[in-house]
Amino acid sequence: MGKVYLVGGGPGDPELITVKALRCIREADVILYDRLINRELLEEAKPTADLIYCGKLPRFHTMKQETINHLLVKYAKQGKIVTRLKGGDPFVFGRGAEEVEALARQGLEYEVVPGVTAGIAAPAYADIPITHRDLGSSFAIVTGHCKKGKPTDVKWDILVKAVDTIAIYMGIGNLPYICDQLIKNGKGKKTPIAIIQQGTTSEQKTVIGTIDSICSIVEKEEISNPAMIIVGEVVRFREKLNNLKIIHKKEMESVLKQAY
Repeated sequence: MGKVYLVGGGPGDPELITVKALRCIREADVILYDRLINRELLEEAKPTADLIYCGKLPRFHTMKQETINHLLVKYAKQGKIVTRLKGGDPFVFGRGAEEVEALARQGLEYEVVPGVTAGIAAPAYADIPITHRDLGSSFAIVTGHCKKGKPTDVKWDILVKAVDTIAIYMGIGNLPYICDQLIKNGKGKKTPIAIIQQGTTSEQKTVIGTIDSICSIVEKEEISNPAMIIVGEVVRFREKLNNLKIIHKKEMESVLKQAY
């Protein structure tokens, strides 16, 4: 029997891959990889490795989850080292639990290799701390898309009262619904909110607004998936850092003028 590694490939920046995850890529006989994986990581695979694309788009899946599970089992039974390369972390909205269950049912060996998840990494790259001593001491990660489309399974009434910061994955398509639920369940309309598109990559784009204004901003700026939604007072820290950078820049320009 072979072995399957469920590997978190990180949020987009290839340098955020873990040392262990990189070893799993290099040693694999077969790599099944997702759409959001940085393709630079695949260059680390050995020349003889089979690379199988398992990408999924909203409402369009190149490969069904059942087929992915079947392939993992198939190649492991052939005695191969299999790396299932997933975006972010395998167990954070990655359906990794379903894949592990399929392997366990067949008595196959597997190992989960955690990865850096976008809910923490994307805001960090946008100068937004997911927690802050004064602005937010707790956070929750939430899906913005459920089986039925809109995240109706999320207990918004409890969520908005329980944590300071909410990190929402896969929610751009349902942003109006999400904002409506936040307001209906107690979040102030002027609560700051950030949308971070293509987080941690060279294409990263960040827009800032409030719950009652962000939908129009997203439409105007043509923001699309993949994107993280960050709701909470921690978003204000980005503006504070930007102001400090501006002040420092002006001070340096003044010093240089005096010098010359």
